[in-house]
Amino acid sequence: MRKNIPLIESMNNRHGLSLKRLFNLQPILGSDRREENNHQSGLRQMRQKPAFPFTALVGQDELKLALQLCVIDPTIGGVLVMGHRGTAKSTAVRSLAALLPPLTRVASCPYNCDPVEPSPVCPYCSGHPAAVGDSVTGPVPVVDLPLGATEDRVAGSLDVERALVEGVQAFAPGLLARANRGFLYIDEVNLLEDHLVDLLLDVAASGVNLVEREGISIRHPARFVLVGSGNPEEGDLRPQLLDRFGLHARIETILDIEQRVEIVRRRRAYDTDPVAFASSWEPEQERLRLRLLEAQQTVSTVTLTDETIETAANLCVALAVDGHRGELTLCRAAVALAALSDRTATSPQDVARVATLALQHRLRKDPLENVGDDARIRRAVAELIKEE
Repeated sequence: MRKNIPLIESMNNRHGLSLKRLFNLQPILGSDRREENNHQSGLRQMRQKPAFPFTALVGQDELKLALQLCVIDPTIGGVLVMGHRGTAKSTAVRSLAALLPPLTRVASCPYNCDPVEPSPVCPYCSGHPAAVGDSVTGPVPVVDLPLGATEDRVAGSLDVERALVEGVQAFAPGLLARANRGFLYIDEVNLLEDHLVDLLLDVAASGVNLVEREGISIRHPARFVLVGSGNPEEGDLRPQLLDRFGLHARIETILDIEQRVEIVRRRRAYDTDPVAFASSWEPEQERLRLRLLEAQQTVSTVTLTDETIETAANLCVALAVDGHRGELTLCRAAVALAALSDRTATSPQDVARVATLALQHRLRKDPLENVGDDARIRRAVAELIKEE
């Protein structure tokens, strides 16, 4: 054996591989892992780029107003955004995350519970009362619900890893848990599968997600602002889901030449250097961020006047809107608009401003009517509400 050692060492030296590396691979693997981790970290940093600034969006005022109102008052019921392809629908929703005021939540709670007032149906906070005092502050969750997601991925299911490793039945929270106290965004919502639509309808109505499968029975809070976008040419939404959206923004292609030119300029600047472009718009972003935060803090003190309520009711009667969600949405949106405008009381003009957003998806379809829903609403508003 001793005679063979020089031969082996010479072979190792010739090939640049020592005996230590040949028979002890751990140092090499550890080094490779560190290099791989560093490489992956660099790739992640390269991939992570700031979202297109919300304030840099050109036009689409109805869409931007609807999103801001739902940030101020989540009880409005979310936003449905329907329009042509390439009209910044998804860009506007995804850029909203960087604009939202920070959210304080229980640090270890998978359901983002408020440490001041945890949800009474939260299985984690009710089982770990001592953990409620540990809080963290971070961005409001904006969760994407992909069209191909399974019901287990959306609602949650058995934690298979813990079942195999620990032999215990545990719940793995899904997308609805992550979206609690935040936003749930569905792109191409009109193509969503029916069973997921039924699930969202149940959860949106109750604010609680109930999962009973694979020997698990669990309830957890799931209150979120539902935001959906889509192209009407690809199909309509089911009426049950359509009615759940508080506001409906219809987006059309911008025809103004100057605005179209500005869209191209801003997009090219963003694609060239996203960080520099986002930094140049940060002062505008911060001003709007502070404005939304102040509106959130004052919205509960805004007075909803009787005149505003009567105007909302008269408008719904004039347009033959079924049910009472129309009046409720009009009043909530009017209060949020007053808070956004830094006013202490609402007026009928607030109803006029949000009428199209709140009612155009609630009108009965009249085959004999030769004008669009938005034109019918504007006509009714002009007859009922006098301009100041």
